[in-house]
Amino acid sequence: MVLEEKWPVLGRHEQAARWLRIWTDLGRAPRTIDAYARGLAEYLDRCERENIDPMEATREHIAGHVRELTTRPSHRGVNVLSIDSGSGLANATIQQRLVPVRLFYDFLIEEGQRESNPVGRGRYTPGRRFGGHQRGLVPRLTKLPWIPTDQEWLAFLQAAKLESPRNRVMLALAYDAALRREELCSLRTDDLDPGRRTLRVRAETTKNRYERVVPYSASTGVLLSGYLRHRATISRARGPLFLSESRRHYAQPLTLWSWSKIVRQLAIACDLPRFSTHTTRHLCLTDLARMGWELHAIASFAGHRSTESTLRYIHLSGRDLADTLQRGMEQIHAWRVEQLAQLAATAAGQA
Repeated sequence: MVLEEKWPVLGRHEQAARWLRIWTDLGRAPRTIDAYARGLAEYLDRCERENIDPMEATREHIAGHVRELTTRPSHRGVNVLSIDSGSGLANATIQQRLVPVRLFYDFLIEEGQRESNPVGRGRYTPGRRFGGHQRGLVPRLTKLPWIPTDQEWLAFLQAAKLESPRNRVMLALAYDAALRREELCSLRTDDLDPGRRTLRVRAETTKNRYERVVPYSASTGVLLSGYLRHRATISRARGPLFLSESRRHYAQPLTLWSWSKIVRQLAIACDLPRFSTHTTRHLCLTDLARMGWELHAIASFAGHRSTESTLRYIHLSGRDLADTLQRGMEQIHAWRVEQLAQLAATAAGQA
C-alpha cells in the first residue's frame, strides 16, 4: 500500500491500515485519504514514542496529543490563533488532524474492539442548558475571511498583467465563478459553453459533490478565447483545460500545487502574503452580497449545501457596515423630521 510506504507507522498497526483500506475502497478522494493517513500517522507515531497502546488510549492521552499539536513550531512562524500557547499549528489544522483519529476510534467501536471514543466531538445532548450542545475536545475558532482592499486588488491585477494567457484567464475565472482551487484546475474543455458564457462545475470536483453551472463575464470570455488559441499551440486534444507549459510536464494537466505556487509568487510580489487561491472566491461572494444578492442565491452560486456555510464566506467590511448604518440613520432621521413636521402642521391648524 502506497500510504504505508509514505508513513511506515501505519504498516505497524494492522487496524489502522485496515481502516484506511476501507475508506479507499469506498471511493473517497485521494486527497482525503492522504489527509486521513497523515493525521492518523502523526498520532500513532506519538503513541509509539510515549509507549501508549492506541487500543487502550484514554482522553488523557488524546489531550497530550492535542498539547503537542498546539506547541509544535509552524513553518509559517508564530500562530496567535492556537489554543493558548501563542505558537504551534493553526486551529483549523488541529481540527483536521483530529478528525481521522476520531473516525478511527469510531471504527474500533463498530468492530467491537472498544466501548468508547476518547476523542470528544461537539454533539447535541438533550436536557443540557444553552441549547443542549456539548463542546468538542478542541474549541473551534471561526475567523472572518480576509479580502483585499480595492487598492490591493488593483495592485494584484497589475502584477497579473505580466502573467501568461493561461494564468490570466485562471485568475479571471476564479473570481467570476467563485471557484475553489480544485474546481478551477479540474475544468475540462467540454465544461465550457462559450455561447452562453457559462461553465459546468462537475460534481466529482466539488467539495460537497454538488454539480452546478455558473456564468462568467464578457471580459473573461475575451481572455478565455485568447487562451484557447494559445492552448491549441500546446495541444489540440480535448480534455483538461489548463495545461502545464514547463519543460518537465509540458502539455500535462496543471496541478493544484502548481497553481498555488503561481498565486503565492504573485502575492509575494505585491506584498500581500495573505492572498491565496481561495481569496478570489471570498472576494466574489462578498461582492455579490454587497450588490444585494439574496443569501440563497449566493449559496446556490457558491455550491454550498446550506446558507450557514455561505454566511461564513460573506465578509462585510467595517466601511460597509458604517455605510449601512449611516443610510439607516438617515432614513430614521428623515422619518422623525417628517413626523415633527406633521405635528407642527397639526398644531398650526388647531391655532
